[in-house]
Amino acid sequence: MQKIDVEDLITLVRNYNPRTNEDLIRRAYDYGERMHEGQFRKSGEPYFTHPVAVAAILTEMRLDDATIVTALLHDTIEDTRSTYQEVSQMFGADVAELVNGVTKLTNLQLSSSETKQAENFRKLFMAMSKDLRVILVKLADRLHNMRTIKSMRPDKQAQKARETMEIYAPLAGRMGMQWMREELEDLAFRVLNPEGRNSIIRRFITLQRETGDVIQKITQDIRHELEEAGIDADVFGRAKKPYGIWRKMQEKGQGFSRLSDIYGFRVITRNEADCYRVLGAIHHRWRAVPGRFKDYISQPKSNGYRSIHTTVSGRDGKRVEVQIRTRQMHEVAEAGVAAHWSYRDGVRAENPFAVDPAKWLASLTERFANAEDHDEFLENVKLEMYADQVFCFSPKGDVVKLPKGATPLDFAYAIHTRIGDSCVGAKVDGVRVPLWTRLKNGQSVEIMTAEGQRPQATWIDIVVTGRAKGAIRRSLREEDRERYIKLGRELARVAFENVGRKSTDKALQTAAKTLGLDDAAEVLARLGSAEIRATDVVQAIYPDLVRDTGDEIDVERAVIGISADQHFTISPCCQPVPGERIVGITYRGRGVIVHAIDCPALAAYEEQPERWVDLHWQSGKHPAIYSVTLNVTIRNDAGVLGRICTLIGDQKANISDMHFADRKHDFYRLLIDVELRDAEHLHTVLTALEAESDVAAIERLRDASRKA
Repeated sequence: MQKIDVEDLITLVRNYNPRTNEDLIRRAYDYGERMHEGQFRKSGEPYFTHPVAVAAILTEMRLDDATIVTALLHDTIEDTRSTYQEVSQMFGADVAELVNGVTKLTNLQLSSSETKQAENFRKLFMAMSKDLRVILVKLADRLHNMRTIKSMRPDKQAQKARETMEIYAPLAGRMGMQWMREELEDLAFRVLNPEGRNSIIRRFITLQRETGDVIQKITQDIRHELEEAGIDADVFGRAKKPYGIWRKMQEKGQGFSRLSDIYGFRVITRNEADCYRVLGAIHHRWRAVPGRFKDYISQPKSNGYRSIHTTVSGRDGKRVEVQIRTRQMHEVAEAGVAAHWSYRDGVRAENPFAVDPAKWLASLTERFANAEDHDEFLENVKLEMYADQVFCFSPKGDVVKLPKGATPLDFAYAIHTRIGDSCVGAKVDGVRVPLWTRLKNGQSVEIMTAEGQRPQATWIDIVVTGRAKGAIRRSLREEDRERYIKLGRELARVAFENVGRKSTDKALQTAAKTLGLDDAAEVLARLGSAEIRATDVVQAIYPDLVRDTGDEIDVERAVIGISADQHFTISPCCQPVPGERIVGITYRGRGVIVHAIDCPALAAYEEQPERWVDLHWQSGKHPAIYSVTLNVTIRNDAGVLGRICTLIGDQKANISDMHFADRKHDFYRLLIDVELRDAEHLHTVLTALEAESDVAAIERLRDASRKA
């Protein structure tokens, strides 16, 4: 790639900001080039080509001088002899703070373990809360790195692509920068699933050859309708990105040939009134598809996005999505929250639809403030970042914004935790509905409450918002704390006895300190509620005892038939254990997934014999680490659950997780994850439990919905 020289860069800025401080940009360019002298990218190009390219990307968003200068200097403090003090002295405290913020983000390993990832998400949002321009530079940095990713090692490409798909692309979308989200997703898709992407492109080429230029034809149809109605507007059409089509195929379980809405059209009007006139003209000509209309003009998204979305059955019955908005709305739709800093003719653009980034961030981070632990925070962030929104009304007419798929319970908790906790029912548009009903745009929701009502354990599976899940968990944790502590104590006793130790208060206190929990009671409560595993508690104090397997077979060599350069994963859908017949399915970048030979999931690969691998277990003694889920129905009586746990422990099997699937007055149904050595060990545990009089029914649970 040829480096953009300083005069070309200044020209790019001057095109939208004639009053730009050219001297500042020249000095930053010269300083950055000097600091990076002698450094090269993996491709062999001078390193400084990268900061300049990042700055050029930001000029497309018409950003201010401070952001452009930050892009030129964003790697100087991290990778050169430059210092914060020097940057501050030469370019001002504002630029130095921005460069330092980008440096801190660069050091975050966002694709590491879940706990670490959650903590890094906290840091990412803290950086955003100080100045959102830090994230804009980081997103442009990631975009250029993804555009030039081919020069990296394949394993690094995969890591960066996953990180982009999981974090940076959704973040760009949440900020309203849809064009950047789509490009980041597609660049990551190119790395993670090149065959899938190429197949979409090939189908597009075939479709175009068969039907001609559909986009041009439909664009002309829309323009004709607008001319007939006397509406002055611009019309643009495009095919959706390969990843967007792939995602729709996965979500709907449909093949390409059955997927109809693969084309998108935008109509840019002169004023807001014309938006609704355009909508009328389009619906007059083509039949609207039910359930696919959204009015984000009357109910804007929190990031300032405004537009009317409708899907119609267009030419030859093909579904097409049409977005209708004004020029100012379009600028916000393209730039998102970055529109706050964009310039036109040397002055900050006064766009009435651009949101105040400080207010947007406050509304975003407020929802994460009550997250008590890493997992809860991570769940909140991911749910919020990926969420599409629906808008519902309270009986007083207040608008409540919720993610797509939200229920009346989510609505109740969005109003107030107290309302959610005491909810006993809901009416939607005046009709009583179950609490698990999925809400739709424009519905009116009335929540009914009762004094003394408490959240139910089943509510966790009903709600989708992080706020509701966190509030329910806190309430259940408080209400069931004593019961969980009692159960946790029994689980801890069995786990410690398995390694020849005693579960004393001092041992549990030590485990609490190692696990970062408050005290021994908290360890037992989380153990009893299946938030942590008994093996984690034992390993926190006696790591050598948990890892010591004596003459047992090395886990990494437990399966024969795997080549030296491959790794394997046991499929959670069928949970095969040593002693059972197995087969492997290969995945690019994921090695081999091991299935039981009778697993129903294998039917999906019948026409792909090249992916099958003949496998069998290593003969000998295997460690008790292979998880099997048992579906157990027990009598609801004092001490029964403790006896069941003890009985499993007596068979030298460890309970790694436990979930109450059903609670009735006279019985409980439990899903218990047990770690076993092999098929014989499983048979021993099942036989022992079947012989117990308090066990009404027991079976091994295999769940096809669980995927590796």
